[in-house]
Amino acid sequence: MHNQKIKFKYDCNKFVTCEYPIASSCIKHQVHELKDIHDKYGGFPESYKFDNTKIRQRWWNKDELDFKQIGKLIGMDVVTISSIQQPPGQVVPWHRDTFFLLKKQFPDRPQPVRALIMLEDWKVGHYVQHDNAVFTHWSAGDGYIWDEDILHLGANAGMQDKFTLQISGFLKN
Repeated sequence: MHNQKIKFKYDCNKFVTCEYPIASSCIKHQVHELKDIHDKYGGFPESYKFDNTKIRQRWWNKDELDFKQIGKLIGMDVVTISSIQQPPGQVVPWHRDTFFLLKKQFPDRPQPVRALIMLEDWKVGHYVQHDNAVFTHWSAGDGYIWDEDILHLGANAGMQDKFTLQISGFLKN
């Protein structure tokens, strides 16, 4: 199990001010792929719908960002980078990252990880929970690197958008 607090020293403004695509629901795969988590709570709650699980996710490519430089800053071999704009009133329910595509693309590499990095200073109503810890009052650049064993959720019960960066790949040896 890997769960490590990090500080990402990088100009994160471009991730906040970029254009984001039309919203999609973050529960599309959770409903079917994470039954083991939800079964202990009586199944996936029907109250989670598109209207309360919307995110806007922007995928970045190597022409736009220097993946190697970013990886050096956080000690990872970076494979994917995305940023998420979570509007007020939206929730990413309790889940774990399954790394389905990373495992398919790199079947011989053990233990993929994801860095979750907060792109702005904390605002009222923004929070992340991982295992039993609630993460609030962060500064821009604060985050965690975790593996598929770490259960987590994110919510925006505030009045302003919440912005996060997701960097997926493998820890450097």
